[in-house]
Amino acid sequence: MTGRPPAALRLARIVLVAADPDCLASFYREALGFTAAEAPPASDLPGAWAQVVPLRLGDQRLDLVAASPPGRPYPGDVPGFSPLFQHCAIIVSDMAAAHARLSAHPGWRPISTDGPVRLPETSGGVTAFKFRDPEGHPLEFLAFPPDATPAAWQRTAPADPCLGLDHSAISVGETARSVAFYESLGLRVASRSLNTGPEQAHLDAVPNPTVEVTGLGFPDGRPPHVELLCYRGVPSRPASDLAVNDVAATRLVIAMRDADAVATACAAHAGRLVSGRTVPRSGGGAEALLRDPDGHLVWLTVNRPADDARP
Repeated sequence: MTGRPPAALRLARIVLVAADPDCLASFYREALGFTAAEAPPASDLPGAWAQVVPLRLGDQRLDLVAASPPGRPYPGDVPGFSPLFQHCAIIVSDMAAAHARLSAHPGWRPISTDGPVRLPETSGGVTAFKFRDPEGHPLEFLAFPPDATPAAWQRTAPADPCLGLDHSAISVGETARSVAFYESLGLRVASRSLNTGPEQAHLDAVPNPTVEVTGLGFPDGRPPHVELLCYRGVPSRPASDLAVNDVAATRLVIAMRDADAVATACAAHAGRLVSGRTVPRSGGGAEALLRDPDGHLVWLTVNRPADDARP
């Protein structure tokens, strides 16, 4: 035993590419309760940002960025089993209040076919609702049963029904392959379930779904985490071919232990490096942009003080 901390420390933030970050940020603030956050560190990775609008919901970070040059818009109603599909799950303390506020704002579109739906106990017993923001990014409201709310989301009379970001869920073609990739970065399997039935069909707008849901956690156990969604029995799907400046090219920003951890990940996944680049940082830092086995973008970075700011 070396006593060194694990390679991956936390999911530092999620980055959504937007055609108009200012306009989209207004929606996130007014309809979803997000607030302004401190500016993120600059990056020299492929996909230069023309503009960054940093947001926060509770303790979690979400950055809306405009790429230069701009890429393709979100490609229509991508189904939940597509490798392009990646959603952010927002924990709500009051589903009715959160849904009512969302409904009062224009521009969004539902994914779920019949409003919020209570899943059976075998699927976690949560109440959930999926929808798309005005630029097409999928989102989810998620409410735990009162007697089964994780400690991280227990609040006394919260001021806002939207509490924070619980996870980013990515659709994958093969669970074991994706678990192996993320475990090589330092994440660990924290939960597994098999979700099926009419409630899941209403939630996902996918007929007769059988979904392997695998939760991948970080050492501190704090949200947000990563979820893998593998839909059984659907046709084989090619990996995402998104360019880094496309609106659907969401990035998971994973804070790593040190530059050696980034270098080790890059060596292990040399064929998945975007543009074949890692970027050294002063003071022994580094960052790299990888694609996971289904093409989702994973940004590895070594924390500097601005990265690690907590409220």
